Amino acid sequence: MSVNITPPRWLLAELTYSCPLQCPYCANPVDFASVKNELSTEDWLRVLTEARAMGAVQLGFSGGEPLTRQDLPVLVKQARSLGYYTNLITSGYGLTEAKIAELKDAGLDHIQISIQSPEKTLNDELAGTESFEHKKEVARLVKKHGYPMVLCVVIHRKNIHQMRQILEMATELGADYLELANTQYYGWAHLNRDQLLPTKEQFEQAEAIAKDYREKRAGKMTIYYVVPDFYEDRPKACMNGWGTTFLTIAPDGLALPCHSARELPGLDLPNVKDFSIREIWRDSKAFNYFRGFEWMKEPCRSCPEKAKDMGGCHCQAYLLTGDMHNTDPACSLSPDRQKVYDAIFSARQDAESAEAKPLVFRNPKTSKALSQHGG
Repeated sequence: MSVNITPPRWLLAELTYSCPLQCPYCANPVDFASVKNELSTEDWLRVLTEARAMGAVQLGFSGGEPLTRQDLPVLVKQARSLGYYTNLITSGYGLTEAKIAELKDAGLDHIQISIQSPEKTLNDELAGTESFEHKKEVARLVKKHGYPMVLCVVIHRKNIHQMRQILEMATELGADYLELANTQYYGWAHLNRDQLLPTKEQFEQAEAIAKDYREKRAGKMTIYYVVPDFYEDRPKACMNGWGTTFLTIAPDGLALPCHSARELPGLDLPNVKDFSIREIWRDSKAFNYFRGFEWMKEPCRSCPEKAKDMGGCHCQAYLLTGDMHNTDPACSLSPDRQKVYDAIFSARQDAESAEAKPLVFRNPKTSKALSQHGG
């Protein structure tokens, strides 16, 4: 059966895996230190041009920390000339008022700042560096220079009890948008899942607080609450459908249907150094692998909801079951649903243990060690 291939609409440019922070829930691959040979400025300019010609309209600059790329203003200027709506996804660490003004002049539309916690000690502990006061100052400068004030706080067991304080901090900083992003367990977050996964009761309480604030701040601040997978009955569609909307380009040029896809075996991921964006999107094995329904096993194949969730997340299926073709265990119909219950139980045991495991922080030294020992 032929599949109608729609054009990419969202391009995520992961400019680098370098980052001054060491967040233990980072979505970058745990072996990021082995990724060498970042794309050149010329390569990125070609990628932006080709993806725009394919139909991409939204562009995110991310990493790692994209501010470590000295050519960021050049890339922003090119993106503006091509007609993208551009978003800088940053920790804010090292972002100065002069750099904010330079990026504004280059045509940047949107800056999203991440903060780890509304409390200095915990923020700096999770970030692995003293950054809290600087992040708050950057948030104010972003607002000063006419950008939408967008905050992102990743939610997990270490900070979920601070939900009210998080919302009060966002209000104090004048946030126009607040993304409360419950941790998705890939990369470093998967490695630290036992230490990060909250209980269902904690999730429900935090969600109720967020809902209350959303109603109170209606018209003043938009609050997005990204629902966690492990406490849902049905999975999310992988990136709105594999190879339908999102295109991620990794720092070394690998083209990914989702930002975690390089963990999956046997995809033969194409590289923009070797192929055009059109060839990658339309013809590559990787981007066609999970398009349509032919790949599906039961119970997905005969499920009336398959066009809605597309079988869920293939990376999550792989990480939990060892087979990316399986139904995402986040679905209550999955024969592997017990894997989710086991993860929840293991995390609860860690939380209640007097000898809880320490977090493994993201940094090149740890990444290299994990890569040498198989992750």
